[in-house]
This record gives sequence, structure tokens and C-alpha cells, in this order.
Amino acid sequence: MSAPQPHQTPKMTTNDVNRRSANFSPTIWGDYFLSYASIETNIEEEQRIQELKERVKTMIMAPIPSKPLKKLELIDAIQRLGVSRHFENEIDQVLLQIHNNSYHCYHQGSDDDEDLHAAALYFRLLRQQGYNISCDMFNKFKDVNDAKFKGSLTNDTVGLLSLYEATHLRVHGEDILEEALSFTTTHLESAAHRLSPGPLLQQVKHALYQPFWKGDPRLEARRYLSIDCEKNSHNETLLNFAKLDFNLLQKVHQKELSEITRWWKELDFVNKLPFARDRVVESYFWALGCYYEPEYSFARMTLGKVTAMLVVINDIYDVYGTFKELELFTEAIERFENKLIIII
Repeated sequence: MSAPQPHQTPKMTTNDVNRRSANFSPTIWGDYFLSYASIETNIEEEQRIQELKERVKTMIMAPIPSKPLKKLELIDAIQRLGVSRHFENEIDQVLLQIHNNSYHCYHQGSDDDEDLHAAALYFRLLRQQGYNISCDMFNKFKDVNDAKFKGSLTNDTVGLLSLYEATHLRVHGEDILEEALSFTTTHLESAAHRLSPGPLLQQVKHALYQPFWKGDPRLEARRYLSIDCEKNSHNETLLNFAKLDFNLLQKVHQKELSEITRWWKELDFVNKLPFARDRVVESYFWALGCYYEPEYSFARMTLGKVTAMLVVINDIYDVYGTFKELELFTEAIERFENKLIIII
């Protein structure tokens, strides 16, 4: 008669573990971007873009008048329309000339003393270019008696909007810009209730929601394209160039998304790791916000892929893994990181 066998606890398999579930919604994109696998070259369109580009460059490099507001407005429009990357050297040259030759217009008194829009635009464009522009230039817009911003400025919606945008380039200790932010916010919110529907109202509402300086370049460009079309004073050459450039660059981004979507499908995470989020398109968009220019394609796609993988790893920790499994997983990642540091 055989000896009794010791009691053995059956091993628990991964299927027996009570897993958590976050019930993530599936991706809304599906295979949408797979259809953008190639970019069709349109020779006539590329020639048209180059022609318009040269015309815009000529406008930028035209002589600067003694009152450079129109030149500043041109540069502002170029940046808002998302095409400033084509004219970086030209914009550098023009802003340097304006800084050197027009300093007195905004700091030492001139006919433009009461032009809040011109002063604020000058301050913002040059400060974001790296010039050490003093915020003391806005003291002339304060009342001498109570040291508050002049009441007459409340009727200048364009000037208020420009000053509001300028305040978002303030640094610590610039009290006058803190005051200006509070002042302009209050009166722009009031203006938003009385302005007639149109481009100015759209700009005011959007600026209050998100200033231009803090926006995503591609989203800001797309939004401003629609607004600029409605302006009676828009520059037709610049607007047409910006539209063609936006569409051409969008095709580059769509092709990249097609490649990333194909890469993701080949990994088959939807079936292998069904608990994790499929957010590859959103991850690419995050990378697009870091650098959208065509020459950064490799960096953009790499960052998009890395971000998508980090989303999966995050879900492994937050949703799927048990404490013991995650301890082992963490140890494995740390060993990999150490080897990676040695390689670098």
C-alpha cells in the first residue's frame, strides 16, 4: 500500500487572478490614418507656394517706416498663421532694426504715446524674441493722480487685447504687468458681452480662454486662418501662402500617422494587452505639440511611439498587474535602465 501523498496547493495561473478593469473606451480613430500612406506631389502647388513665399519675404524686408506698427502687425500675423519658420532670419533682422531704431517711439515719448496696441505689440514681439524690453514703458498708460491704468483705455478693445497678450510674457516682480493682466481681463470680459459677432470678438473670447503664447502652434494657426479670412484688412498674399503651407504640412503629419498606426497594429496590443488604452494617435498629437516642423519628423514619430508605450506601461501598473507582478516588472525595468545608461 502506497504512502499517502502530502497535500499540494494547486498553482494559481494568471487567468485565476482577479484583475482590475478600468473599462477604457476603444480608440475612436480605428484604421482611419492608414489611408494616408503616401503624399502626392503637386508640382504646380509647390511652385505656387514658393512664389507666394518670396512675395511675403519681400513684404517683410521692405523698408521700415518711422512708425513700425504695420511691420509689427505683419510679423504678428505671420506668427499666428504658423508660417514664421520660413522667415526666421528675416524676422530677426527686422525686429533688430525696430529695436535699435524705434526705441524712442515706445520709451521716450512720441505721437504714439497713447497707442496701447502699438506699444503692447512691440513689447510682446521683441520680448518673445529674446530682447530685454522693460515693462516700465507701460507707465505712460497710467493716470498720474491715482497710478491706475487710464479709464479711457477701456474703450480700446484692440489695445486691451494686445496688452493682455503681452502680460503673459511677464516675469516675477513685474508688478505693472500683474496689474495690467487684472485690468485687461476685467475689461475684455466686459467687452465680450457687447462686441458684435466678428473676428475681434472671436479673438477676445479665445484669448481669455487661452492666450496665443500658451497655445499649440498648429491649433492656433488653424484657428487664426479662419479668423483672418473674415478680416477686411487681411493680407491676401500671406493668407493664401499660409493656407497652402498648412495643407502641405498637414499631409506630412497624416503620412507620419499612417506609419505609426501601421506600427501599432503590427504590435497587436489590442489583442495581446486588451486591458491597455489604444491612444497612439493622441500620443502622436502630444509629440506634434512639441515640434511640428517637417524637418523634425524622426524626433516627432519617436516621441509619439515612446509616449504610446508609456501609456501601456502606465495601464499595466494602474489596472492589470498584481503587487507581486509589478515588483518583478519594476526590477526588470530598472535593470534595463541601468544598461541603457551604460550604453548612452
